[in-house]
Amino acid sequence: MNIERLKQTLIKQEGTGPIIKNRLMPYRCPSGKLTIGIGRNIEDNGISKEEAEFMLENDIAEAIELCRKLFPVFDELNDVRQEVLINMMFNMGYDRFSGFKKFIAATNAKDFKRAAAEMENSTWYEQVGKKPGQRAYDLKMMMLTGYE
Repeated sequence: MNIERLKQTLIKQEGTGPIIKNRLMPYRCPSGKLTIGIGRNIEDNGISKEEAEFMLENDIAEAIELCRKLFPVFDELNDVRQEVLINMMFNMGYDRFSGFKKFIAATNAKDFKRAAAEMENSTWYEQVGKKPGQRAYDLKMMMLTGYE
C-alpha cells in the first residue's frame, strides 16, 4: 500500500477546515461532528494520551518563545521563575498575558516582590485559585521566592 498517496488523497478530500493565523481551527464536518486537522472527528474519537502529550510539548515550546518576547530577562531568571511565566502564558495565551503591564515591568526589573503583588492584584488571581495549593497562589509564591 502506498501510504503517502493515501495521505495526499485524504488531505485533498478531507481538507483542513478553517486556518487562522497559520493554525488549523476546529470546525463542524458535513455530518455536524466537531472536527480538527485533516478530518479528525474529535467529538467521537478524542485524542490519545500520546497525542495530548505531543501537543503539550509543542504548546510549551511556543509559550517559551512568547515569554522570551515579553520578558527580555527571561533567560536570566531561575528555572522556577521561568516556569511561572511559562505556566501563565500557557494558561492565558499571549494576548491576555501581554496585558499584565505592571507585572511584566516588575518581572523585567527583577522586582519579584512587586511582580507577586501584581499577580495577586488581578482578576486572573481570583479566577484560578487564591488559596494555598491552588494555581495562582502557588505561582505567586514561586515568583516571590524563586522556589517551588
